[in-house]
Amino acid sequence: MNSPPAQTTKASAQGSRKAAPKQDGGPTPMMAQYLALKAEAGGDMLFYRMGDFFELFFEDAKTAAQVLDIALTTRGEHLGAPIPMCGVPVHSAEGYLARLIKAGHRVAIAEQTETPEQAKARGSKALVGRAIVRFVTAGTLTEDALLDSRRANLLAAIGEAGGQCAIAAADISTGRLEVVALDGGGIEAELARIGASEIIARPGLAERLPGTHPFESRGFDSGRAEADICRHFGVKTVESFGAFSRAELSALGGLLAYLEHVGKGRMPFLAAPTQAGARDHLAIDPATRESLEIVATASGQRAGSLLATLDRTVTGAGARALAADLSAPLMDRARIEARLDLVQWFHDDGPLRETVRARLRALPDLGRALGRIAIGRGSPRDLGQLRDGLDGARTLRERLGGLPDRPALLDALLPALDDHGALIARLSRALVPAPPTETANGGYIADGYDEALDDLRRLAGDGRRAIAVLEARYRDQTGIAALKIRHNGVLGYHVEVPARHADALLAQDSGFTHRQTLAGVVRFNSVDLHEQAGRVAQAGAHALAAEAAHFEDLVAQVMASRAAIARAAEALARIDVSAALAERAVEGGWARPAFADEPCIEIDGGRHPVVEAALGKQGASFVANDCTLTPENRLWLVTGPNMGGKSTFLRQNALIVILAQAGGFVPARSARLGLVDRLFSRVGASDNLARGRSTFMVEMIETAAILAQASERSFVILDEVGRGTSTYDGLAIAWAVVEAIHDSNACRCLFATHYHELTRLAERLDALSLHHVRAREWQGDLVLLHEVSEGPADRSYGLAVARLAGLPAPVLARAKAVLGKLEAGRAKTGGIAAGLDDLPLFAATLAAEPEQATDPLRERLDATDADSLSPREALDLIYALKQLAG
Repeated sequence: MNSPPAQTTKASAQGSRKAAPKQDGGPTPMMAQYLALKAEAGGDMLFYRMGDFFELFFEDAKTAAQVLDIALTTRGEHLGAPIPMCGVPVHSAEGYLARLIKAGHRVAIAEQTETPEQAKARGSKALVGRAIVRFVTAGTLTEDALLDSRRANLLAAIGEAGGQCAIAAADISTGRLEVVALDGGGIEAELARIGASEIIARPGLAERLPGTHPFESRGFDSGRAEADICRHFGVKTVESFGAFSRAELSALGGLLAYLEHVGKGRMPFLAAPTQAGARDHLAIDPATRESLEIVATASGQRAGSLLATLDRTVTGAGARALAADLSAPLMDRARIEARLDLVQWFHDDGPLRETVRARLRALPDLGRALGRIAIGRGSPRDLGQLRDGLDGARTLRERLGGLPDRPALLDALLPALDDHGALIARLSRALVPAPPTETANGGYIADGYDEALDDLRRLAGDGRRAIAVLEARYRDQTGIAALKIRHNGVLGYHVEVPARHADALLAQDSGFTHRQTLAGVVRFNSVDLHEQAGRVAQAGAHALAAEAAHFEDLVAQVMASRAAIARAAEALARIDVSAALAERAVEGGWARPAFADEPCIEIDGGRHPVVEAALGKQGASFVANDCTLTPENRLWLVTGPNMGGKSTFLRQNALIVILAQAGGFVPARSARLGLVDRLFSRVGASDNLARGRSTFMVEMIETAAILAQASERSFVILDEVGRGTSTYDGLAIAWAVVEAIHDSNACRCLFATHYHELTRLAERLDALSLHHVRAREWQGDLVLLHEVSEGPADRSYGLAVARLAGLPAPVLARAKAVLGKLEAGRAKTGGIAAGLDDLPLFAATLAAEPEQATDPLRERLDATDADSLSPREALDLIYALKQLAG
């Protein structure tokens, strides 16, 4: 984070930490200024600039001290109480900001807008002016120190209009902007796909969506939003970008209004908005994403996820693009095949793949550098990164453009890597080979670019050499060999001698003027040194001003080409992803998937990529399994012991679908599938105590969502439906769910269960087949083979698994005796499934009279005696009714 030029030293009475508020009645001017800025910041923390520190007061200080593990002090009083206070140095503020943002806080930055000298010019006691220059929030970060280079940082705004919702999502660190219209809900699923770091909405809507920040703005008004969008992008009509619904306009308008608010009027670079319909990609709800651990594990870590196992990208932009691909697998077969063609091209040419990856690895992150420049936080190094990155892109384009039999997707990408020659040449002439990260000290404009600047540098250099000559003359003149001429920000150039030699320079006729006495040294000035230092300072100041002007000019040149640079960054990311997927496919012996028109999943030798990688580290091999789901055999009922691999088998097939529709090769000998429109996973549910839901309730909610949403083109994996309640209830629910999926949803489904009674359904349901994971007992030990075979399991092996887990021998013996009694009873009575064969078909049940729905709101009203209510009871009733209605 670049500091503004208006900086002061700690010695400044106007800006130092010593100038903290002190209360003698009414607020001091500084405290009044602070309180006004804090009111503007609202509920956000306020970083209040005082010299070389950002200070925090009151509750902000208490919270920051705890989060940052820094000292909490008090200084002065307010309303008769000490003022809590803590602070962080400006030069290291980014690290502290990162920790606060990670802890879920938002921070307003109040900078000094003038120097103490400028304030004194307004009056001897005038307070240094300060203003909030930006708000730092999770979704509006651009600094490298605050971002993960391999993860996109998205801000999402939710708009409502005409009974519809839409989401606008932007990564301001790169300029990416998309808007999605939602069809009949699905907002949670879409937010899960986007994976935004920050979500905003109007207060009423935000209250209904956990984790959403309320933002009240007229920008969400769809009518006003249209004008705001046109003004921001410099177009006459939003139809320049496509036909947007009122809800999409609301979302885009709210997003732009929020960015203007947090940037205090300074807007980031945003590419033209692209429309991504909710049906353009495979729909995956939040529970399924968590269950399959696609881009993060259930604990929120990247390590251990599908993304981490798959990622072989060599650039940050490539890693971000790969995560986006896995989060939103495609539904367009032509686009999938285009991606696969490019992966295949790199897969089949190892030397080319290595060359391309080596060149990509050397390139800087063009998108992030452009984002920082656009928001006004760019540095000379960012300009240098654009120069080097665009030059590398041009070289790569020349290398790839000359090759035969190029895939169509590559031909579409290559033009974006060229046509930057004029900008590259300008930046190459203007900048030194390795520009610095700060502009304050200059030195980033190359010699020979500006003759006037070169002359100023020579003057400054001559002055410094003259000062060196003056130092040698003073040593000879005084006979003090330890005399040195030094420079600091307070005194400027000055003569410094050890204290034991100071008397000679303190003499009245010495020609030196005393400036400062410190422990061990004394500092002086002289007329000659003052004149020479003035010439150096003047030349240096003029040189810095000249460099700053060139910097602004170069930034303007970059901004004029920002859209083209953004396209180049996206093209490089896509090439990186394709080469990385090819690399991973070669490593694992993965196969290119084929697609069919009918709804099928035919996988030969499929493997779970994450589990296989973990076993490989231990020197073990993964047991591959086949899966064949067709319209005539679309529901597999899988039985077998715990730890046998049922859950792994279910998940691996779901992950293969994701990889295939994302445009990558899959961990199998071969794979053929019809496009999946929705993917559901009900595997491994857990309690949601924060929302008052048990494991069983979570399972039922997720299962209900599947039954309501799955279509004939969906793929569902269900594991142990019905556990967590009584045996009879659980079996009944599992039985009914299997029938519903078979008869009503008619989707492809893998259903794992320990209810062996469900195997009777194979006699009633034509498209259901029985399968099991193999296991054997050998000399009293259970051997898990992890192989999926046809037919039902012969038994559950529960006692054998319990023995493996270390259950005490007396407990196992007692369990064996009880099991014997239960099995004997089942043989006589038919067990808990007795009589199920006489049930009517599920379709007949659907035709029967539905169960009368209850209306808790009406029941509560019917049970209320309105005449007997007190005012307080009436108010409580209103709140209760609102909760029921919600």
